[in-house]
Amino acid sequence: MNETVVPDSEHRGLVARLPQMPRDLAQLARFDRPIGWWLLFWPCAWGVWLTGAGWQLALLAWLLLGAIAMRGAGCVYNDIVDADLDRKVARTAVRPVASGRISKKLAWGWLFVLCAIGLLVLLQLRPLAQGVALASVALVAAYPFMKRITWWPQAWLGMVFTWGLLVGWTQLRADHWDALAAMYAGAALWVIGYDTIYAVQDREDDALVGIRSSALRLGGHVQGGVALFYTGAVALWALAFWLYRADWVALLALLPAAAHLAWQVATLDGTDGANPLNRFRANRWTGALVAAACFVVGNA
Repeated sequence: MNETVVPDSEHRGLVARLPQMPRDLAQLARFDRPIGWWLLFWPCAWGVWLTGAGWQLALLAWLLLGAIAMRGAGCVYNDIVDADLDRKVARTAVRPVASGRISKKLAWGWLFVLCAIGLLVLLQLRPLAQGVALASVALVAAYPFMKRITWWPQAWLGMVFTWGLLVGWTQLRADHWDALAAMYAGAALWVIGYDTIYAVQDREDDALVGIRSSALRLGGHVQGGVALFYTGAVALWALAFWLYRADWVALLALLPAAAHLAWQVATLDGTDGANPLNRFRANRWTGALVAAACFVVGNA
């Protein structure tokens, strides 16, 4: 079973109960690793709740479905493009396409199914938000190639993985662009920080096969680099809140998220194999804390 479950799977038991083909398709879309859904979804919630439109639970449910489907589609596309590289990295060599358990033809078909679900979600949005969502397609398509041409593919991921913030916002309002821009820039720095932590796991293999990453670029300064990215994220989020509501008390809503990010940096240990993965996964709580802050600032 260890050969058919990716090493960082969060739900080995659930995945292991599936028949072989559904199990491989689930792994291909990373359904066994829900952390990706949350990291894609939380910026959507930030955009919705900061608008001051209340809970908007139906909209959030659609955006969560979209996050699950499109994160899965992105992973399938990434694995199709990166199959040859994945075979050379210990953590990714057993992925379904890289290992040959799923053909590229079947992977493309699965990608189409996931995109069809994404299209269903897109049709629930108003035209402005639809246009914003569709504008992300080029960024998503280019992402797998960034690790081949830049040491900072995490910066590109920062633009891609936080796009839901713009979608959630434009679904409900079309003003305060300065606050939205600051919030988006901060979110991108947050992604660079947590994905640098994630990339620490693969530094040795990435160096051997020629994959570039911020973790390799930072070398022995990963902890300081992540601290800088996280500090910039919190500062930009504070700026966004101030531009939206010039009230010093509103900035206090960010303190729990800031403390959580500080804990990640203070306890990060790149020599412990499990530590970076655990700190990376902890960002689901960061996302929730920032979402709570957005709700308070937008709706209080």
